[in-house]
Amino acid sequence: MAFFLLLLTLWSLLWLISRFAFRRKLASHTRKGRLAAALAFTVIGISHLATPEKMEYMIAGWLPYAHELVIISGVAEIAGGIGLLIPGVRRLAGWGLILLLIVMFPANINVAIHQLPPPGGLPASPWYVWSRLFFQPLYIAWIGWCALRKGER
Repeated sequence: MAFFLLLLTLWSLLWLISRFAFRRKLASHTRKGRLAAALAFTVIGISHLATPEKMEYMIAGWLPYAHELVIISGVAEIAGGIGLLIPGVRRLAGWGLILLLIVMFPANINVAIHQLPPPGGLPASPWYVWSRLFFQPLYIAWIGWCALRKGER
Protein backbone atom coordinates (compact mmCIF):
# COMPACT_ATOMS: atom_id res chain seq x y z
CA MET A 1 0.00 0.00 0.00
CA ALA A 2 2.84 2.41 0.84
CA PHE A 3 4.40 1.70 -2.55
CA PHE A 4 1.09 2.42 -4.27
CA LEU A 5 0.82 5.71 -2.41
CA LEU A 6 4.37 6.51 -3.53
CA LEU A 7 3.42 5.81 -7.15
CA LEU A 8 0.30 7.97 -6.92
CA THR A 9 2.17 10.78 -5.17
CA LEU A 10 4.93 10.79 -7.78
CA TRP A 11 2.39 10.68 -10.63
CA SER A 12 0.46 13.56 -9.03
CA LEU A 13 3.62 15.63 -8.61
CA LEU A 14 4.53 14.99 -12.24
CA TRP A 15 1.01 15.99 -13.27
CA LEU A 16 1.32 19.22 -11.25
CA ILE A 17 4.76 19.95 -12.75
CA SER A 18 3.33 19.35 -16.22
CA ARG A 19 0.84 22.14 -15.64
CA PHE A 20 3.67 24.69 -15.33
CA ALA A 21 6.72 23.19 -17.04
CA PHE A 22 7.78 20.33 -19.31
CA ARG A 23 4.32 20.30 -20.88
CA ARG A 24 5.42 18.45 -24.01
CA LYS A 25 7.65 15.97 -22.18
CA LEU A 26 4.96 15.17 -19.61
CA ALA A 27 1.89 15.46 -21.86
CA SER A 28 1.12 11.74 -21.73
CA HIS A 29 -0.37 10.24 -18.58
CA THR A 30 1.43 7.03 -19.51
CA ARG A 31 4.76 8.83 -19.62
CA LYS A 32 4.08 10.32 -16.18
CA GLY A 33 3.17 6.83 -14.93
CA ARG A 34 6.36 5.36 -16.36
CA LEU A 35 8.51 8.07 -14.77
CA ALA A 36 6.72 7.62 -11.44
CA ALA A 37 7.30 3.84 -11.59
CA ALA A 38 10.94 4.34 -12.56
CA LEU A 39 11.51 6.64 -9.59
CA ALA A 40 9.56 4.45 -7.16
CA PHE A 41 11.28 1.19 -8.12
CA THR A 42 14.68 2.87 -8.05
CA VAL A 43 14.07 4.32 -4.58
CA ILE A 44 12.80 0.98 -3.27
CA GLY A 45 15.76 -0.81 -4.86
CA ILE A 46 18.19 1.58 -3.20
CA SER A 47 16.51 0.92 0.15
CA HIS A 48 17.04 -2.83 -0.39
CA LEU A 49 20.75 -2.19 -0.94
CA ALA A 50 21.14 0.36 1.87
CA THR A 51 19.41 -1.68 4.59
CA PRO A 52 18.95 -5.27 3.42
CA GLU A 53 18.54 -6.47 7.00
CA LYS A 54 15.20 -4.64 7.13
CA MET A 55 13.86 -6.96 4.40
CA GLU A 56 15.63 -10.25 5.15
CA TYR A 57 13.13 -11.37 7.77
CA MET A 58 10.48 -11.66 5.08
CA ILE A 59 12.22 -14.71 3.58
CA ALA A 60 14.64 -15.85 6.28
CA GLY A 61 13.91 -19.36 7.47
CA TRP A 62 12.22 -20.62 4.32
CA LEU A 63 14.62 -19.48 1.60
CA PRO A 64 18.40 -19.76 1.81
CA TYR A 65 20.65 -16.75 1.31
CA ALA A 66 18.11 -14.18 2.48
CA HIS A 67 20.67 -11.37 2.52
CA GLU A 68 21.85 -12.11 -1.00
CA LEU A 69 18.29 -12.43 -2.32
CA VAL A 70 17.39 -9.01 -0.90
CA ILE A 71 20.47 -7.52 -2.57
CA ILE A 72 19.60 -9.21 -5.88
CA SER A 73 16.01 -7.95 -5.70
CA GLY A 74 17.26 -4.42 -4.97
CA VAL A 75 19.57 -4.50 -7.98
CA ALA A 76 16.71 -5.86 -10.12
CA GLU A 77 14.38 -3.07 -8.95
CA ILE A 78 16.95 -0.41 -9.77
CA ALA A 79 17.72 -1.97 -13.16
CA GLY A 80 14.01 -2.25 -13.94
CA GLY A 81 13.34 1.31 -12.84
CA ILE A 82 16.15 2.69 -14.98
CA GLY A 83 15.16 0.39 -17.85
CA LEU A 84 11.69 1.94 -17.92
CA LEU A 85 13.34 5.19 -18.98
CA ILE A 86 15.22 3.69 -21.92
CA PRO A 87 12.97 3.21 -24.96
CA GLY A 88 14.99 0.31 -26.38
CA VAL A 89 14.66 -1.80 -23.22
CA ARG A 90 11.41 -0.42 -21.77
CA ARG A 91 9.31 -3.51 -22.58
CA LEU A 92 12.01 -5.87 -21.31
CA ALA A 93 12.30 -3.82 -18.11
CA GLY A 94 8.51 -3.88 -17.74
CA TRP A 95 8.37 -7.67 -18.09
CA GLY A 96 11.32 -7.98 -15.71
CA LEU A 97 9.56 -5.89 -13.06
CA ILE A 98 6.34 -7.86 -13.49
CA LEU A 99 8.29 -11.11 -13.05
CA LEU A 100 10.03 -9.67 -9.99
CA LEU A 101 6.67 -8.68 -8.47
CA ILE A 102 5.35 -12.20 -9.04
CA VAL A 103 8.47 -13.83 -7.60
CA MET A 104 8.36 -11.57 -4.54
CA PHE A 105 4.66 -12.22 -3.87
CA PRO A 106 5.28 -15.29 -1.64
CA ALA A 107 7.38 -13.13 0.69
CA ASN A 108 4.37 -10.84 1.13
CA ILE A 109 2.17 -13.87 1.78
CA ASN A 110 4.68 -15.02 4.41
CA VAL A 111 4.49 -11.62 6.10
CA ALA A 112 0.68 -11.72 6.14
CA ILE A 113 0.35 -15.32 7.35
CA HIS A 114 2.88 -14.88 10.15
CA GLN A 115 1.69 -11.35 11.00
CA LEU A 116 5.20 -9.97 10.55
CA PRO A 117 5.69 -6.23 10.43
CA PRO A 118 6.00 -4.97 6.86
CA PRO A 119 9.34 -3.40 5.94
CA GLY A 120 10.08 0.21 6.74
CA GLY A 121 8.38 0.32 10.13
CA LEU A 122 4.88 0.37 8.67
CA PRO A 123 1.96 -0.88 10.79
CA ALA A 124 1.91 -4.60 11.54
CA SER A 125 -1.82 -4.78 12.04
CA PRO A 126 -3.52 -7.71 10.28
CA TRP A 127 -5.60 -5.51 7.97
CA TYR A 128 -2.46 -3.80 6.68
CA VAL A 129 -0.29 -6.85 6.07
CA TRP A 130 -3.15 -8.64 4.30
CA SER A 131 -4.13 -5.56 2.28
CA ARG A 132 -0.59 -5.42 0.85
CA LEU A 133 -1.39 -8.62 -1.08
CA PHE A 134 -4.20 -6.93 -2.97
CA PHE A 135 -1.94 -4.13 -4.18
CA GLN A 136 0.51 -6.43 -5.98
CA PRO A 137 -1.84 -6.86 -8.99
CA LEU A 138 -2.19 -3.06 -9.13
CA TYR A 139 1.60 -2.69 -9.41
CA ILE A 140 1.62 -5.26 -12.19
CA ALA A 141 -1.22 -3.43 -13.96
CA TRP A 142 0.62 -0.11 -13.55
CA ILE A 143 3.72 -1.54 -15.21
CA GLY A 144 1.60 -3.06 -17.97
CA TRP A 145 -0.12 0.27 -18.54
CA CYS A 146 3.00 2.41 -18.66
CA ALA A 147 5.66 0.06 -20.06
CA LEU A 148 4.09 -2.65 -22.18
CA ARG A 149 1.62 -0.78 -24.38
CA LYS A 150 2.66 -0.72 -28.00
CA GLY A 151 3.12 2.62 -29.66
CA GLU A 152 3.73 4.49 -26.41
CA ARG A 153 6.76 6.77 -26.46
